[in-house]
Amino acid sequence: MILLDEYKFRFQNAKDAAMDVISSVDVDAINEELTKIDSIISEPDFWNDTNKSKEVFARQSELKSRLAKKESLERKADDCEAMISIIEETDDESLVEELVILLEDYESTVTTIRMDLLLSGEYDKNNAILTIHAGAGGTEAQDWGQMLYRMYVRWAERHKFSTKVLDWLDGDEAGIKSVSVLISGENAYGYLKGENGVHRLVRISPFDASARRHTSFSSVEVMPEIGKDVNVDIRDEDIQMDVYRASGKGGQKVNKTSSAVRLTHIPTGIVVSCQVERSQYQNRDVCMQMLKAKLIEIKEREHLEKIEDIKGVHMEIAWGSQIRSYVFMPYTMVKDHRTNFETGNVTAVMDGDLDGFINAYLVMKSKENN
Repeated sequence: MILLDEYKFRFQNAKDAAMDVISSVDVDAINEELTKIDSIISEPDFWNDTNKSKEVFARQSELKSRLAKKESLERKADDCEAMISIIEETDDESLVEELVILLEDYESTVTTIRMDLLLSGEYDKNNAILTIHAGAGGTEAQDWGQMLYRMYVRWAERHKFSTKVLDWLDGDEAGIKSVSVLISGENAYGYLKGENGVHRLVRISPFDASARRHTSFSSVEVMPEIGKDVNVDIRDEDIQMDVYRASGKGGQKVNKTSSAVRLTHIPTGIVVSCQVERSQYQNRDVCMQMLKAKLIEIKEREHLEKIEDIKGVHMEIAWGSQIRSYVFMPYTMVKDHRTNFETGNVTAVMDGDLDGFINAYLVMKSKENN
């Protein structure tokens, strides 16, 4: 039955996708934690701390939801498998329509639950602010920075997300020294947070008359766009503000006064800048939101208790610190060094085909957190 074979193929694809989710849910560990939570709730003074009790119940609800979603995936897979078996045994094609309904429901559930489980961070649903800095190496690295910028814009277009350049600093001869772009769309930060790190390029340099192979590095920073209602305590004396004339992509459509703003957070060394708005006040407002977002992102990533625990940020944009390598010569390959996910289709990746890398990272982090 050729038609049934097509549905069996679809079912297997959905089941393979579901296995990533199911394998990330450690049932024994969850049940053990739920038992501990039950014990905490039963303590006589549990209700004395309202905030703590809310956190405990929220965690309990999250854990129970993970188990329920895993069971839902397994139950719906069993329903599809049972229907396929019945059709094969009876050769009753009238049951195919019922199989299609079950299969479509299963595929939809896999997609929804997979994202729910993999994108469960506090800020995952937010827009993302992505900043690219060219590493040492002059024109080569600056050109690589612009290639990465194009790659992420293409990725955003594939997902029908919008992009807005917040800051742009041209390279000396080609490319960019740095760029910050706001990527707006549901779960943008959740998808892109794993891109944070150093990206390495190996290719025959188009800027080298001898056509030698060069290695270049650029760093990518990703932080969530946060609302103005999110309170982050930043003291005025901890901020150094510089103003300059807007230029490049962001500056082509704004006033040529000194409206661009650069803020430096002195305790950590974090630098953010914006030149896309028309006034210095507006650019400073955007910079403050970027700074708050960066501080929150570091706090969450490093599992710190408070913002004041951030001692400083420094990431060398060089060999040995890369999260991903893009090789154009002597062979073609893009490999993520954290997940070992790789592909030989460099052209597709540079055109924004990043979902394989993004999904592999999300699955890896989900397993680490459970």
